[in-house]
Amino acid sequence: MSQSGSFRPGIIVMLLGSLAGLAVALYAYFTPLTGVNGSLGALVVILSTIALAILTLVLAPLSHRSGRVALRVLILLDLVGTGFAGLLLHQWWLTAAMVVGLIGLLLEMASSASSTTPAHS
Repeated sequence: MSQSGSFRPGIIVMLLGSLAGLAVALYAYFTPLTGVNGSLGALVVILSTIALAILTLVLAPLSHRSGRVALRVLILLDLVGTGFAGLLLHQWWLTAAMVVGLIGLLLEMASSASSTTPAHS
């Protein structure tokens, strides 16, 4: 039985991680005394988490293997870069959200690998 592209657990976990990261980045950017409020670094992280959410939503319905691989690489780079930025900005919850997104990416890769493996009789 095939799962719908939008209901795969990995996609949902990646989307939750990116939205949680966006919430943390918005809080850090707009709240005084966070140490990074109004900074360029926090603004870039806001943009990267938005990009991550968009890439995740584009990945969900995609059926072409080469397109899925390319998007996974872009998502991985975004997750690692944003997680590292979270460490540099001392926003530990942002890094934790990116780890959740990475777990979602691994789940998505495992689920699509198991659905494309031919069954042996």
